[in-house]
Amino acid sequence: MPTATIDDSAQLIAQAINSVASLSTLPEVTAQIVRTVEDKNSSAQTLHKIVSHDPALVMRVLKVVNSAFYGLPGQIASIDRAIVMLGLNAVKNIAVAASLGQMFRGVKLCEGFTAKDLWTHCVAVACAARDLSKQAKLPVADEAFLAGMIHDIGLLVALQTWPEKLRTACEQARVSGRRFIEVEQEVLGVDHQQLGQALCEKWNFPRSCALVAGHHHDAPGTAESKLAVVGVVAVADSLVSIAGVGFTLTRLHDPVDPALAAAIGLTAQHIESTRSRLPQLLDAASAITA
Repeated sequence: MPTATIDDSAQLIAQAINSVASLSTLPEVTAQIVRTVEDKNSSAQTLHKIVSHDPALVMRVLKVVNSAFYGLPGQIASIDRAIVMLGLNAVKNIAVAASLGQMFRGVKLCEGFTAKDLWTHCVAVACAARDLSKQAKLPVADEAFLAGMIHDIGLLVALQTWPEKLRTACEQARVSGRRFIEVEQEVLGVDHQQLGQALCEKWNFPRSCALVAGHHHDAPGTAESKLAVVGVVAVADSLVSIAGVGFTLTRLHDPVDPALAAAIGLTAQHIESTRSRLPQLLDAASAITA
C-alpha cells in the first residue's frame, strides 16, 4: 500500500478525531481542572472550588493522598489540605486518571488484548516514567506520570474509528517483525502517535502531553524540560513492554534506547531499579487509577 501523503494523513486524523464523540470531550470537571492548573494565575483555592463540587472526586483525592503512592505522613481528612499537600499537578493527574479509566472499557483490541490491557500498560508506563524521573532527579515527575497515562491514547481513537484495520495492524506487527507504527501507517494511513497528539491538542492538554503522545516512538535525546518528558516516557514504554505488562505490541521490536536514556540522564542502574520494582509501583498506583 502506498504511503499516505501529508494531506491524506491530515484528513484521516481530522476524520478520526471528529468521529469519536465519546473521546473528543473530557468530562467537564476534568477539563475545567486541566484548564485551571495550566493557568499560571490559578491557586489551590481556585482548584478547591472546582473539586469540592464533585463528591466522587473529593473521595478519590482523599483516598490517594492517604495512600502509599505519595507516602505522606499522617491522615489527611480535608480536601483543601489534600490539595495543598499534593499540589495542583497531582490533583490534575488524579482527575484525568479517573476520567481515562472509564474510557478504556473491556472491548477487544485485537487477538489476546482488550482495551483494559491498554489501560494497564498506560498506567504502568506512567508509574515507570514517574519513578525514572525521580531517580534521575528530573523535575518532571508529575508531568511524566500524566504523559505516560495518555501516551497511547491514539490507539483508543483508532479502535473506535477503524477497529478492524487496527486489529489487522496488530496481527501484522505481531508476525512480521516490523515496527508497529510502520505497519499502522500502511494499514490505517496514520499512526497512533498522530492521532494521540491531535486528541491531546483538542483536549487542551499540556504541551508536554501532546509531544509525548506524538513522539514517544521517535523521542529526541535532549534534557530540555518538555523533551525530557518525551524521552523518559519512551524509555518507560520500552521497559514496561519488555516486562510484558498490558498491551505490548507497540514496542515489540523497540528495546530501551541506551543513547536516549543517557541523553536525559538515565543510567542502566536507574532503569534496572525501576524494572525490578515495577509490581510494587503498580500496586501503590492502584489508589489513583482504580
